[in-house]
Formats: sequence, structure tokens, C-alpha cells
Amino acid sequence: MKKIFISAALLLFAATGFSQVLKPVKIDSLVNISLPPDHDEKDTLGQHIFSGNGLTGFMEVIKAANVVNTKPLQNQKDLNKVFNDYINILQSQSDNGSTQNIRDTVIGTLKAKLFTLREEEENQVQLRNFILIYTTEATYTIEYAYPEFRAGLIGDEYNAYVKSIRFTKDLQRNDQYLFNVTGMSTTAKLGLYGGIALVAIVVILLIVRSRKKKSRRR
Repeated sequence: MKKIFISAALLLFAATGFSQVLKPVKIDSLVNISLPPDHDEKDTLGQHIFSGNGLTGFMEVIKAANVVNTKPLQNQKDLNKVFNDYINILQSQSDNGSTQNIRDTVIGTLKAKLFTLREEEENQVQLRNFILIYTTEATYTIEYAYPEFRAGLIGDEYNAYVKSIRFTKDLQRNDQYLFNVTGMSTTAKLGLYGGIALVAIVVILLIVRSRKKKSRRR
């Protein structure tokens, strides 16, 4: 009954337009995205975190600086490995979580990974839509979380959130990987993935810890 009441209230809001409009936020000198006007912002452990409740979902953007002197990825195959490692660690750190709808996309000139983490929390299914963007300097994690029963209501807000992602022209594909070829030497892989794996683990642990503490719209 409570879910029906909440859904009806949200539909009423949707019929009269958003009660709050997302506002452009500068994540850094290279990346912008729109967030709720009353979003929170904090720095911790080398990560810059922006978060806030929208009308239908909880939004969070994390910029995590990579290890200093991280070697550039050589090709798209290496980038895919970074993405897959990230998703595997996130799922392993989640209680009763499973990843769904894993797919690739392009935002501007950059390649990104989209996926959904489905979690069961206190007799309620929580969905967390992720967009992962990796560059040599930093990793950007863009999340939109909401209860499963609200899935049919998030469309306008979620689309506005995702479509607001903007990169400056200074950020190009070669800031992700160097060559449009596959394969790299074993020695290069050992030197590369050790640093990246550590960054991914730190990012994931913070995301999971943050998820357990943060306040989401009920």
C-alpha cells in the first residue's frame, strides 16, 4: 500500500513537471554533469564525491584520481579489462548483488561502460545504474540508484542526468588508450594492471561504504 501511495505521488509530480530542475555542476576542469541543486560535495581519500536526491532516484558522481604515473593503456582490449575488473569487484563487494545489462557506449569521443547492479535490501530490490569512464588521470563513476518498483517512473530524470554529461575537447580517446590495435606484451601488462587493480579496489570499497551510509529517497 505504501508503494502504491508513493508511486501515485510521483506520478502527480511528473504530471506537473519536475519539482526541482537539475543544475550543471563542474566535476573538474574536464567534466560537467547536472545534479540536484541541493547536492552534497566532499573530498575523501583522493576522491571527489558529488551526491544528491532527485525526484525519483539518488545520484552520485565519484572522481577518483588514479595512481600517480599510471601508465597509459595501450588499446581497447586493455580498457575492457579495466572495466570488467571494476564490475567484478563491485559485484563481489555487494551483498546479494548481481550485474545486469552490461554494455558499451560512447560519450563524446570517450568509451564508457554501462551496467546495472541489482541488490536485495530489507525485502526491497534496489537498482543502481552505473556509467564508468576511465582516463589515465582519473576514473569517473556515475551512479543513479532507485527502488525497483519505481523503475517505470525514472525515465525523464534519469535521461536528463545521463544526457547532461559533458567533456571538454581537451579530453579525447587517447586519454583512455593509445592505439587502435589489440594485444600488448606480458611485461607491460604486469606493470600496468598492478596499479590499476589497486585503484579499482579502493574506489569500489569507498562506493560500497558510501552506499551503506548515504541517505536515499524512500
